[in-house]
Amino acid sequence: MVLEIITPNKIIYEGEVNRVRIPGSKGTFEILTNHAPIISTLGKGTIRIIDENNRELTFSVNGGLVENKNNHIIVLLESA
Repeated sequence: MVLEIITPNKIIYEGEVNRVRIPGSKGTFEILTNHAPIISTLGKGTIRIIDENNRELTFSVNGGLVENKNNHIIVLLESA
C-alpha cells in the first residue's frame, strides 16, 4: 500500500506501508492491504505506521481526514 501524509505546508510521509493505525473521530481503526474503500475524519491521537521494512513510525495528530482507495491512503492534516 502507498501512504501519503500531507499538511498544507509539506508532505510529512510518503512511502510503502504494511499497515496503518488511524485515530478516527469515532474510534481507532487499522487499514491493511485490500481494505475496503473508506473516508473518515480523524480525532486527536497518534497515527502508527508499520512500513515495508516492518519499522514502526508514529505521528501525533489533532484531526484531519483520511481516504483509502485501491491500496492508496491519503491523510490530510492541518499540522503534525
